[in-house]
Order: sequence, then structure tokens, then C-alpha cells
Amino acid sequence: MPTATRAPDAARSGDRLDAALLKTSFVLVLGPILAMLDTTIVTVGLDAVAREFGSPVGTLQWVSAGYLLAISMVMPLAGWASDRFGAKTMWLTSVALFTAGSALCGLAWSAGSLIAFRVLQGIGGGLIQPIGQSIVVRAAGPARLGRVFGITVLPLTFAPVLGPVIGGLVVGRLDWRWMFLVNVPVGLLTLVLAKRYVPSDAARERGKGGRLDVLGLALLSPGLAAIVYGFSELGDAGGPSRVVVSLAAGTCLLVGYVVHALRRRGNALIDLRLFARRGFAVATANSFLQGAALYSSMLLLPLYYQRVEHASALEAGLLLAPQALGTAIATFFASRLSDRMAPRPLILTGIVLTLAGTLAFTQLGAGPPGWLLVASLVLRGAGLGVVMAPGMATIYASVRPDETARAAGAVNTVNRVGGSLGTAVLAVVLQHSLDHHADGAAAYGATFWWAVGLSAVTLVPAFLYPARRVSR
Repeated sequence: MPTATRAPDAARSGDRLDAALLKTSFVLVLGPILAMLDTTIVTVGLDAVAREFGSPVGTLQWVSAGYLLAISMVMPLAGWASDRFGAKTMWLTSVALFTAGSALCGLAWSAGSLIAFRVLQGIGGGLIQPIGQSIVVRAAGPARLGRVFGITVLPLTFAPVLGPVIGGLVVGRLDWRWMFLVNVPVGLLTLVLAKRYVPSDAARERGKGGRLDVLGLALLSPGLAAIVYGFSELGDAGGPSRVVVSLAAGTCLLVGYVVHALRRRGNALIDLRLFARRGFAVATANSFLQGAALYSSMLLLPLYYQRVEHASALEAGLLLAPQALGTAIATFFASRLSDRMAPRPLILTGIVLTLAGTLAFTQLGAGPPGWLLVASLVLRGAGLGVVMAPGMATIYASVRPDETARAAGAVNTVNRVGGSLGTAVLAVVLQHSLDHHADGAAAYGATFWWAVGLSAVTLVPAFLYPARRVSR
């Protein structure tokens, strides 16, 4: 079987999804699946970790928080690192760091060591998705972006469902350390396959990143980490001062970065000039709002099933399967349409479906029938699936091939911050609703109105997408 030593020639291949491109795409999606599964699996097993180490919840929350903060700090480096050292080299390095961090987490001897190793995991995990996306975009070429994103998104839709299921099985039948150790063989397999099937960078493409924007890194990464931390602490009634200080400091650092990036000659860590292009700015704004809507609802749904319906983590994961099924089916068809028609009608259709699929959950206090909730999850998942491929294709159709890596870093960073904001807002709203509703189901129903509102806000940038097919 021949190895893939260079990117498939899009012009020669035309619109066909050839075998080399499909192999590259499926290998590259293994990395994000690993990172996403790890996030959801660990959430299920934190209680077992707390019991073994005798650590309070306040300490153990940093097992998750440290990982997320590390991700938010390294994502802006993705573009520069890809340009400087080569995208394939950096992707392999990021997967290797994630795998090594997983092995060390499984060997942790204390809560402190576990948190430190989770940070190492996050450093690798934060680079996997943006660098992998940039490789896929270059390999696919402009005419096949929608379909390729549709194919690679399909496995990712099941990761949030499989995470709690796998986590429940591991914690219930094995030691908690296997939550991390299961990543090791998969990570090693991914490295072997990537070495063989992921295209190497051309010699002329390596080393063009120039010197690292050290001042930009010193402003942007801590600023993003402070913002993410502030959002994550919004629901903690005992720490309002931490929230204010963190958000204020993060905002000042980000403003400083904007001033620095606009004045800098040469490549800033995240090139703000990309946002001057309408297609990129609109699609990135939509990615920010979609992140807020998606991640916040994924907080509410499993919590409702576990705390109100008293489902186990395993059962909660299975109850969310209809949404993943709806996303998979819709993504399959929407990805093919996105290469042939304008993005605006597709994205508007997806948002309307998402809104329709969320409305039934606003009536949880009235006890809606189970079949209606299942149907709503399928509809909601379908809406999310319709939006994904055309949204991502529009982003990368707006940039030149040499700007792909930095664009990927910017988009994924913005999406992550949006997810942190949306999750924090709904966590605060949920706590307030629980304090004012005797019926837990009614409290969740009231909170889901905010989820509907977040999805409705995404209509604003959606109307600004091109009404005609994007020429790529």
C-alpha cells in the first residue's frame, strides 16, 4: 500500500474524494476524538479520584480546569508553530504530548501530580484540532471542503455520547486510572498511522513562520486563560472577586494584544487582518456564538437526566445518543450540499432546526412525553449538523492556502472562548433557577429558555453569510 508523502493534488483529482484524502482525513480526526473523549470521560470519574486521594472538590475541579486552561493558552500558537516547524511535525508532536500526558495521569500519585499531568495533556490537546484542520483544508482543496468536513465531523458527533458511556464502564468495572490509560494505545496507533498517511509539508512551506511573537504570546495566552477561568468561576458564589479580577485582567491583556497586533509588522500570533474579510469575520462570529450555544446545552442535558431523572452517567450518555444520530445524518447530507450551494440558506435552516429541537426542553416542568424529547434531540442534532460543514467551509474559503494554519488557530480559539462563556452563563442561570423553583424539572425548563436565546442570537451573523455560492 503506497504511503502519502505529499498533499493530494486537488486540481488533478478534481472534485473526487480520492483514497489518499480519505485516509488522511480519518487519521487526522482520531486526534480530536481522543481529546474530546478524554474531556467527557474524566468528568464522570472525578468522584472516584477524590475518594482515592482524599481531596476536596475545590482541588479536584482543577483536574478539568487545568486541562481547559492549558488548551486555551496554546491554541493561539498553532498557526505559528505549523508555519515554523511544519504542520505534520507539530501535529505528531501534539498527539505525542497528549499520549504521554495520558500515561503520566494514569500513574499520578497525588491530586497535585494529576493536575500537572493534565496540563501537559492540555498542551498537546490544544494543538491537535487547529493543526489537523489546517492539514485537511490544504489536502482537500477548495472544491471538496464541505464534503471533507462532513466526513470528519461524523465521528466527532458521537464523542460527547461515548465519553460518559466509556467513563461509566471504566469507573464501574476498572480503576479510575484507566480513564487516562485507555488513551495510550489509541494515541500510539494514531502516531503510527499519521506517520504513514498524513502528507508531509513541502520544504518551501517549512520555516516560514519567522520569529515567535513573544509579546503577543505574553498578552494573548494569559489573557485568554484569564477570560476562560473567569467564565468558569461565574457560578461560584464564594468567589465574585476572583471573577471580577480575572475577567478584568483578561480583558486588559486582550485589548493590549489587539493594539500590539495591529501595530506589528510581520506575522502576529493571530493575524487580526483576517477579520477584515467579511466571509471570515462573519463565519468566525458565528463559530463563537455556536460554541456558546452548543457547549452550554451540553452542560444542561446530561445534568438534567442525571439529577432530575436520576439516570446514571452511562444511561445519560445513551439518552443523548438521538442528538448524535441526528447530527450524523444531517452532516452527511449537508456536507454534500455545502459544496454546491450558498452557505446562508443552509446555516439558517440549521439554526431554525436547532431552535425547534430545543423548545420542548423549555417545558420540562410540564412533564413532556419521552418520545417528544427524543424527537427533539434528533431535530436539535440535525440542526447542529446542517450548520457545521458550510460554516467551516466558508471560513477556510475566505483565506489563502498559506494563511490556513493561522486561520485555524484563530477560529478554534474563538470557538473555545464562546463555549466557555455560554457554559458559564447557563451555569449561573441554572443555579438561580434551582434556588427559585421547588421543582427541579421546572428549573431546568426555565434555563433552557436561555439556551433557546443563545441559539436565536446566532441568526444575526447567519443573515450576513453569502446568499450565493462562494467562489473558491
